[in-house]
Amino acid sequence: MPNREFTLSLDIVRVAEDAAVAAYGEVGGGDEKRADQAAVDAMRTALNALNIDGRIVIGEGERDEAPMLYIGEKVGKGKGPEIDIALDPLEGTTLAAKAQANALAVIAFAPRGGLLHAPDTYMDKLAIGPGYAADVVDLDASPEDNVQALAKAKGVKVNEIVACVLDRPRHEGIIASLRKAGARVHLITDGDVAGVIHTAQPETGIDIYLGQGGAPEGVLACAALKSVGGQFQGRLVFKRDEERKRAERLGLTDFDRKYGLNDLVSGDAVFVATGVTNGALLRGVQKEVATGGDIYVTTESLVLDSRTRTSRKIHTRRPLVW
Repeated sequence: MPNREFTLSLDIVRVAEDAAVAAYGEVGGGDEKRADQAAVDAMRTALNALNIDGRIVIGEGERDEAPMLYIGEKVGKGKGPEIDIALDPLEGTTLAAKAQANALAVIAFAPRGGLLHAPDTYMDKLAIGPGYAADVVDLDASPEDNVQALAKAKGVKVNEIVACVLDRPRHEGIIASLRKAGARVHLITDGDVAGVIHTAQPETGIDIYLGQGGAPEGVLACAALKSVGGQFQGRLVFKRDEERKRAERLGLTDFDRKYGLNDLVSGDAVFVATGVTNGALLRGVQKEVATGGDIYVTTESLVLDSRTRTSRKIHTRRPLVW
């Protein structure tokens, strides 16, 4: 990436901050669509103010399904670096609507061609943190075999391995297999981007992420994981013929392919997440009324850069301007 990458990263941080602040205005309101739309509108406006030639490759669905930030949409002023963008303006819409922890505004970018155009389908996922030999775990192995292999590689007993899984009925078999092996299971209600990232953060205690979630979120998670180290495997899951046709329109024809981290994010990438509600990854938006009546917001953002292998947390306090 060019030397101006750091400046562009800060610009993208402001994009995520704007989306998070907008979504925060709907936190606890009980309306998922309204919270998501607020974040989408703010993120789109902020992106279009940048001097970039941007293209959305992971967005809010295809053009006929999402009026804003759809896959293939051009953003920015059309001049400046050519970048591909993956985004989820509000990761955890239910969490925000219910004022629960771990809602995020998420965006990643890479030079043109650096991010897989993943269709809006499901993906089977497996992720672990850094420091292990390649393929110590495998998507085609059972959850029980994977945690046993990971425990052996880590030099601990299986009951010391913590597996993160989305709490969904479709994961009952995975959860049963993990518990049969003796592993501990950390269930999350939403937000599998953060779940994957946690495998690379020792302070979270998460060793492995398993389960089925959105393919777009898989690309976003890999943009983060590539910066901090770790392994990822994924395979697209198609439940309807229309989903296969959608994949074909994006140039994907091998429906059984097992994707690795570098297949999903082939170039250097920058990942940015801003907290909407407080969570294990980031603090949420804070609002205060200063002396004189001015309203300020404080945000916390995580910036991960795969080229420089750097991780930054940025705290921003600024006036609230609607």
